[in-house]
Amino acid sequence: MTFDPLLNSGYPHPRRGFLKVAAALAATLPSRISVRSPTPPAPTPPLPQPPRVDGQRLNAILGVFRQFGGTDDGGTTRLAYSAVDIAGRRYAAEAMEQSGLEVSTDLAANLIGRRPGTDPEALPVIIGSHMDTVPGGGSYDGQVGVASALEIALTLHHHRVELRHPLEIVIFQNEEGGKTGSRALVGRVEPHELDIVTASGLTIRDGIARLGGDPARLDEARRDPGSMAGFLELHIEQGAVLAAAGIQIGVVEGIVGIRRWNVTVRGAQNHAGTTPMNQRRDALVAAADFIRAVNDVATNTEGRQVATVGRIEAVPGAPNVVPGEVRATLEIRDLEMEKIGRVFDEVESRARQVGEDHEVTIELDRFYESLAAPTEPRFRDIIEASAEALGYTHVRMPSGAGHDAQSMAELGPVGMIFVSSRDGISHSPQEYTAPEDIARGADVLLGAVLALDGVG
Repeated sequence: MTFDPLLNSGYPHPRRGFLKVAAALAATLPSRISVRSPTPPAPTPPLPQPPRVDGQRLNAILGVFRQFGGTDDGGTTRLAYSAVDIAGRRYAAEAMEQSGLEVSTDLAANLIGRRPGTDPEALPVIIGSHMDTVPGGGSYDGQVGVASALEIALTLHHHRVELRHPLEIVIFQNEEGGKTGSRALVGRVEPHELDIVTASGLTIRDGIARLGGDPARLDEARRDPGSMAGFLELHIEQGAVLAAAGIQIGVVEGIVGIRRWNVTVRGAQNHAGTTPMNQRRDALVAAADFIRAVNDVATNTEGRQVATVGRIEAVPGAPNVVPGEVRATLEIRDLEMEKIGRVFDEVESRARQVGEDHEVTIELDRFYESLAAPTEPRFRDIIEASAEALGYTHVRMPSGAGHDAQSMAELGPVGMIFVSSRDGISHSPQEYTAPEDIARGADVLLGAVLALDGVG
């Protein structure tokens, strides 16, 4: 299967037309995965305006991605470290090479394409996102940002646009499993995380090795703060703000911080038929009250924080046994880490009360943290100016989802661009962003890269 990035055959892009695009590409081209780029034209006088991305080519790239894990219901399952993840990364690597990028895999297994700049002293401008999906996921989350980054590299290569700064495209690994790739770049991956079994069935340790990284040398993948001129990420909104307001571009003001805890409720396992109700120390009943308490605290605290118990397991899990133990998770998100701390303190207080009421113990052990990240004010202005120049409507907004950009914010200034998600649906086969919205976002990203290169 070969993909010609300059394909211009007028393929339609209906709501779920990516499979048709991919099928047409596969039917008309040889079997080897490669990306052919024409010989760059002879230098021409400066363009009267910056180049624009090729929207059809961009959406064709996104369509080819669906060949790696696309499902019959219109979604994509491309789990980190899986065979289709490896195949998709191989395709992206060849696309990078044919765009004139120097391709490598770092020790954390992030895939990187680098385009040298004219100024040897200039720090890199970095763009990118992730290709992995949740199980039964959609075909846009992360993938829109990756396809747009590849399209920008093709556009710059085709027009022979030289940048003062080096340009790096980074495809981060295992974003959906905890932003492992981007967090490794800032030294946030804890040793115990390497033994976590991911949705692919592989541990993070084995997955990193499978993708070409080295989990034993993960500390060496860390980059120094101040080592980049900036990072820009294009992403689908994954919410309904833009779609509801009919606005084309979201200028992200900040990305929420996330903390997660393992919750263990310990009561007394006993026979369900012979243990009177007033003598039970039922861990599941106590867990139910704990879950209600989490919801009450998050709902009744002023602000935009959210708290979720997303997983629960009763032990031993038999219909005729009073559960003696319950294992669950707690997650709290907010734009301020201090606010997350305050919400947790109240949840912890309520947990102690629940434990006393039911004569059980409730343990809360934190296992994950992703710091909140405000975007750089100057980058917000640059993104807005890029949207204005193209005539696109825009609005400033927060991100309720976590993104690789929040890890990169520990290295330097970041900016983030949102494009509309139909009905606010994400992490679902029904996830959808219109081809024209994707092209708009990529054009805004390109304009921001060129502006940043000129002023950074």
